[in-house]
Amino acid sequence: MELHPLRRRDAVEWSRLRVANEDWLSRWEPSHGLPWRARHTPAAYRAMRRVVARRARLGTSLPFAIRVEGRLAGQVTLDNIVRGALRSGYLGYWIDRSVAGRGMASLAVALVCDHAFGPVGLHRVEADIRPENLPSRRLVERLAFRREGLLRRYLDIDGDWRDHISYALLAEDLPGGVLAHWQRRVPG
Repeated sequence: MELHPLRRRDAVEWSRLRVANEDWLSRWEPSHGLPWRARHTPAAYRAMRRVVARRARLGTSLPFAIRVEGRLAGQVTLDNIVRGALRSGYLGYWIDRSVAGRGMASLAVALVCDHAFGPVGLHRVEADIRPENLPSRRLVERLAFRREGLLRRYLDIDGDWRDHISYALLAEDLPGGVLAHWQRRVPG
């Protein structure tokens, strides 16, 4: 598994992957007036990439592509990064259904959290997850994120305002790092 910034040349591969995973991903995605296929064209990827690259240059987003065995397999982003007294960001991720359950998403999240707490200098990473998204909840719980509360009708997801459970991980929660914690939990 490797992480890298979103690349221009990944547009066609990203489009193919997102379209192939519509049934797997659409129920967790923000509501949108356009059909799934129209939102996931190579042109849509290029537009999204320009926006997140600009946000990355401003220091408000850390977007990464996830590659598994050399193939694009998902994305993990730390977004809405705030500096100052808060030093926090919001975690978002998705993974190709064909590699789900192999620990790749949790490894990617662990690496991004360590980067956030180390070189980026953040103190808090938050993940807001729909209550019925059990795989995603298990992922953050295995990485020692703590449940902090219920956010009622928090985000417009898949056509309606949806409740989310708020989880957070603080820099001091895992003094040895999130990756080291992940490695201890991986079966021998």
